[in-house]
Formats: sequence, structure tokens, C-alpha cells
Amino acid sequence: MVASLGEDSGYVPYTSFSARKSYLEKNGDTVQAFTDALQKGMDYVQSHTPAEIAEVIAPQFAETDMGTLTTIVERYYNQNTWKEDLIFEESSFDLLQNILEDSGVLEKRVPYADLVTKEFAQKAAR
Repeated sequence: MVASLGEDSGYVPYTSFSARKSYLEKNGDTVQAFTDALQKGMDYVQSHTPAEIAEVIAPQFAETDMGTLTTIVERYYNQNTWKEDLIFEESSFDLLQNILEDSGVLEKRVPYADLVTKEFAQKAAR
């Protein structure tokens, strides 16, 4: 490995979930339960070793031997790839839009406040 794009670029939210405002308003309890479950996974990663994490995820990567899987998880762990919470910060949103804009995928930037709600992630992080 020559360099880590993750380390050099900053935190890029490579996974996010979308829902209409109307769904969030009508199904807030469901959204909160989903977010709480994701946060529980984040908490697990923060409180366990790479070897323990590799053992848990091994069934999803049956074709990968445990040594390789542990090495991969260690790399993510040492790069501090996993945040402690799910809060989608504005700086990360801007970085993501920069990447999409530079690659020609994004034609028009969108205001952070128009697309992102942090309330569910903030509650789950408490």
C-alpha cells in the first residue's frame, strides 16, 4: 500500500441513508430505532480489538482467511476510519460535494441544511 486515501482526504461519509421528510415525521420511532442499532455497531467497533471485530464479521467474508481479514480491519482501525458516532457534519458534507463536483457527478451544490438532519444520530450518540 502506497497511501491511504482515507487518511489523506479527511472523513468522507461513504454510507448514508435517505428518507423523505414526511417519512421522518410519520416514522420517527422507526428511524430512531434503526439509528440506535447502527450506533450500537459503532460502539462495538470502538470498544473491541481488530481481531475481535474480524472474528465477528468473518461470516460475511468466507472467502477471506482470518489473517487477511484481521490485517484489513487493523488497517481501518489504525487509520481511525470508523467515527465514534453517526453524526453527519457539515464539513464532511462539503468534502463529499467537493469530490462529487470534481469528478463531474454533481452539477449543482445543495445546502447542508436542506438535506441533512442530525437529530436521530445525536440522540443515538447520547
